[in-house]
Amino acid sequence: MQRQIAKIRIPVGLDFSDLKLARGADGSVSFDWSPIEQICRENGLPIEIFRDGPEDNVAGLVSAWYAHHRANGGEIDPVQEDLIAEVIAEDSAGQRYSHKPGSA
Repeated sequence: MQRQIAKIRIPVGLDFSDLKLARGADGSVSFDWSPIEQICRENGLPIEIFRDGPEDNVAGLVSAWYAHHRANGGEIDPVQEDLIAEVIAEDSAGQRYSHKPGSA
């Protein structure tokens, strides 16, 4: 089976910090959708892919953007680092999926 990896352009002047990633006391993640909307416009993608599709779509975009951001000298984002650590911990424990905050 072949996998196709899409290349997505980040608009000039848009920084990872523009997402304003935050975590609620219950562990929920929130962010500003306007940078995602800008990315969609730049790439001719319907926002519904990320807003209405599986959570993995937007999580994958944010993760890939962050990896690129850091690889190019971007500042550490504590919330994204926390999410990465959480995924690593889940993977090492053999947990195949994440529970919704407050329901584990």
